[in-house]
Amino acid sequence: MSLLAVDMGTSSCKAVAFSEDGLTLAQKTYSYSPESPHPSWIEMSPEKFWRALLAVTRSIAADVTSDPVEVLAISSHGETFVPVDSHQCAIGPAILNADNRAVAEANRLAEAIGRVRLFEITGLAVHSMYPLAKMLWLRVHQPDVFSSTACFLTLPGYLLTRLGLPPYVDYSLASRFLAFDIRKRTWSAEILSACELCPEQFPTPVPAGTIAGKLAADIAGDLGLRAGTPVVVGGHDQPCAALGSGVLDPGRVSASFGTYECLVAASEAPALTEKALTANLNSYCHVVPDRYVTLAYFPSGIMIEWFLRLIHSAGELLESSVGELCSALEAHAPQGPTGLCITPHLLGTSNPDFDPNATGVIAGIRPTTSRSDLYKGILEGIACEFANMAELLQQAAGAYSGIYISGGGGRSRLGLKLRAALAGRELHLMRCPEAVCLGTAILAGIAVGKYSSFAQAVERVVRVSETIGSDAATAQSYEAQTLQYRVLYSSLAPVRHAQPAYNYRRRK
Repeated sequence: MSLLAVDMGTSSCKAVAFSEDGLTLAQKTYSYSPESPHPSWIEMSPEKFWRALLAVTRSIAADVTSDPVEVLAISSHGETFVPVDSHQCAIGPAILNADNRAVAEANRLAEAIGRVRLFEITGLAVHSMYPLAKMLWLRVHQPDVFSSTACFLTLPGYLLTRLGLPPYVDYSLASRFLAFDIRKRTWSAEILSACELCPEQFPTPVPAGTIAGKLAADIAGDLGLRAGTPVVVGGHDQPCAALGSGVLDPGRVSASFGTYECLVAASEAPALTEKALTANLNSYCHVVPDRYVTLAYFPSGIMIEWFLRLIHSAGELLESSVGELCSALEAHAPQGPTGLCITPHLLGTSNPDFDPNATGVIAGIRPTTSRSDLYKGILEGIACEFANMAELLQQAAGAYSGIYISGGGGRSRLGLKLRAALAGRELHLMRCPEAVCLGTAILAGIAVGKYSSFAQAVERVVRVSETIGSDAATAQSYEAQTLQYRVLYSSLAPVRHAQPAYNYRRRK
């Protein structure tokens, strides 16, 4: 029997079937693309997510007939939500986490409730990414949608309704609304009152790993699964990745490498300190009971993707894997520092300042600069950001040593060595690169009694495949360049602030 874990990402859905010992039995990915009908708007039809879930589940089920799926669990990226009516039918598109339409509403929230008070309750720094701000935007700008909405569901919650089950939300994904009291583990009466909202407009919060119900025969047939298969409530992808990397207690940190790089620490209480607020760190409910996570993150992998699209044709990208293309560039990269300063801020910055006006910058180009120089310069910039996040996280969440790595961004050996050197920490590569799915599978396994505890599950399934040490000589050789990197970003503040606001109203 196998444990089927589904991770609903922003651009693709991944599904992995695991054995009880954490071995991958089958894996599938289904890609989709959001729409942007106006600048700053990022939406997608909920039906795309549903079709993705059907496709990966059917495919996995067909591949594991000798180890049939015993339980299904669904996790997801945060912030994306779906408005549904009283019959739990979507009445509008899913509004994705990258959508930035509600800047004004987020600012008004900060003024009305107080930035510090919101952080004390939710563990989040006010930002337009969160559903609460967009719900308020809908009330003003799309009142027909808002008034017809009975509940604003998370993506897994919406998918649960399509499976004929209650639209529960676990505490970690509920935490991403900017309306959840992370200590009381319930919707904040103070915040909802200030926003003139009621708890019935939000899904019912439950612990991650709760069994939402069992599949009816017709729906199970659509998924390729057996009737009566239990469906388990997963969680937010980053806490799930932390669980899949063995991060249960303080002193161990995970990092998932993808479009963003996110470092996650665990603690027994949320890190609601002045330093954490100053650095805009998120600290909220873990998928592990009675634990919290603290996050520091930044955009990274998207810079590599952009560069590969820039220098390769669509045909070349289809014919070769990302790993092959990166290996070819690394083979011709200079041995030492490039002297380039490249910021990976194609999506703006995240911690500590969350500046949406920040952009990717390439400084230090000379006539002899090659594509391999630029590629390594991007890796150097990512390593500088990684080192900064590692330090921010330690200041807020406490001391730790090694970092446990998962995700596709870990394919670059050169990038890993640079991160380890500049951060001054060992990097432990996980046996399973799909840590989100592994953490989700652990939740599923505990729910149906395969593991007696989280600690026992981690001991049984979480493994390190390799450790990359921190090279002091490499770190020393980059001292001047890392200083230049910090100076470059701070010196461009006047340029960023001079940029005009970019929103759909101005372009309409």
